[in-house]
Amino acid sequence: MSEAATSAPGERLIVVDWGTSNFRAFLVDAGSGEVLDSRRSASGLRALSQPEFPHYCASQTDDWRQGDGAAAASVPIYLAGMVGSARGWAEAPQLELPASVADLADSVVAAPGLDNAWIVPGVKQVTPSHVDVMRGEEVQAFGALTLAGVEDAHCCLPGTHSKWAHLEAGRLVDFTTVMTGELFHAVRFHTLPGEPARGDAAFDEGAFRLGLSRVDAPGGVMHALFEGRSRHLYAGLEAGQVASFLSGVLIGEEVRAMHAARPGIEKVYLVGADSLRQSYTLALENAGLDVEALGSDAATLAGVTAIAARHVAQRA
Repeated sequence: MSEAATSAPGERLIVVDWGTSNFRAFLVDAGSGEVLDSRRSASGLRALSQPEFPHYCASQTDDWRQGDGAAAASVPIYLAGMVGSARGWAEAPQLELPASVADLADSVVAAPGLDNAWIVPGVKQVTPSHVDVMRGEEVQAFGALTLAGVEDAHCCLPGTHSKWAHLEAGRLVDFTTVMTGELFHAVRFHTLPGEPARGDAAFDEGAFRLGLSRVDAPGGVMHALFEGRSRHLYAGLEAGQVASFLSGVLIGEEVRAMHAARPGIEKVYLVGADSLRQSYTLALENAGLDVEALGSDAATLAGVTAIAARHVAQRA
C-alpha cells in the first residue's frame, strides 16, 4: 500500500486484535511481516473490567518485549478492535470518511497504564441517508488492499455484524453493517423455526443452497425464515439441516441487499475466518460475484503493520 512506510529488518511490533469475545496477539517482524509468535484467549471485553486491561495485556506480551537487553517497553504494541470503544480499555475516536491508513496513524491513542501501547481508531459514516460505525474491520479492509495488491476494492467482512467496505485510491469511502450473524443466533436459539437447529450439526451445503433459493421467493425473507419450520414438518428438511437452511436465508439476504445497493460490484474480497468462508463464497458466487478469499488474521496484521509503520515514522 502506498500509504505505508517500511520498517527496518529485525524491528518488532506487537499487534493485538481485541474484541468483545476474544483476545488475539501477534509478535511480528515489522520489516518482513512474519509472525514470530501468537497467543489467543477468550478474555475479550466481556471478561474484563476496565482497570484490568493494561495488566492483562502486559501479562500476555511482557516476555515478547524483553530480550537483547532492551527495556520492556521497547517493542510497541498496537491494538485494534472494540478495545478502543467506550466499553474497552480507552476510547479512541471514530474518524469520518473518507479515511486512509495515514489518517488512522495520525489519530492513534496512547493506551493508559502501559508504555508504548497504542489504540487504533475506528471509523464512522454519518450522513442524512446513512449512519454507521466500525471498529476493527477497517484495519482488515486496509490490510486486504495490501494483500491483494490493489488500491480499489469491495470487501465483505462477515461476522456477528458483517461489514461491507468500499475502498477507492487506498481510502475507505463507504461501508455498511449487516447484523447477519447476530440475527442467525437469535433465530436459531430464540424462535420456533430455529428450535430443531439448537443442537450441533455439520454444515449442509444442500440445505444452505435451498435457503439461498428462498430469498427471492414470494413473502420475502421473513416468510423464508419461517419455512425452516414448515419444511422441517412437511418437506423433508431434517433437524440437522435447519441451521444451514436458516443460514442460507440470512446470508443470501445479506448478499442480495448489498448487491442491490451496489450494482456495480463485480468482485468481492472476502475477509473472514475459515468457518465462514465456505458459506459466504457459495452465497457470493450464487449472486454472480467473483470472490477472492483472504484470511482475517493476515488482513489484520497487514493493516495494523501499515498503520504502525506510519505512526513510528511520524514519531521518529
